[in-house]
Formats: sequence, C-alpha cells, structure tokens
Amino acid sequence: MPLKNLSPQEVADLLAQNAIVLIDVREAWEYDSAHIKGARLVPLSTFDPHRLPDDKPIVFQCAVGGRSANAVAACQAAGLALDSHMQGGIQAWIAAGLPVES
Repeated sequence: MPLKNLSPQEVADLLAQNAIVLIDVREAWEYDSAHIKGARLVPLSTFDPHRLPDDKPIVFQCAVGGRSANAVAACQAAGLALDSHMQGGIQAWIAAGLPVES
C-alpha cells in the first residue's frame, strides 16, 4: 500500500473533526519542546506497531517526515493496513502557521 502524504492543513482539519489519532514518533525531548495538541507520543526508538490505538484512523508525524514514513513502513511490515503520515512533519506544521504546545 503506498504512503499517503497528508498536508499539515489536512491533518489539522482531521484533528478538528476528531477523525484521527495523531501519533508523534519523535523522542520525548523533542515532543516536550514542541508538539501538536492531542498528538500521542510513541517514539520510533521503542515503536511496536501492535501496541497502537485502534479506535480511529492513525496518522503518523515526526520532525520532517522521515521517521513517520518509517513508522508507516514498520506497520505495513507487521501486517497493519496503515498508510498515512504528515508530510514535512512538525516543521511543516509550524511553517504553515499552525499552533504547537510546549
């Protein structure tokens, strides 16, 4: 299944509709410095695809898009039908003028 690249605005809209779970795969220190409200921290360094929430569709997010793409690949390798990440990561989110918490 191909990687689905969502823009920061698309992710913001989905979060506003409570339609997704946003999983931040950065490390705790990165999350603590700035994160998207409502994002759940699941660092890629300790990532287990089988321990992810399954109540809503999942979108992965990291700093610039590399680790979130790796998280999607890990999920697919584990047999999970997950394909979405936020292209450009939190840096693109901030560049789009969207709010972060720290």
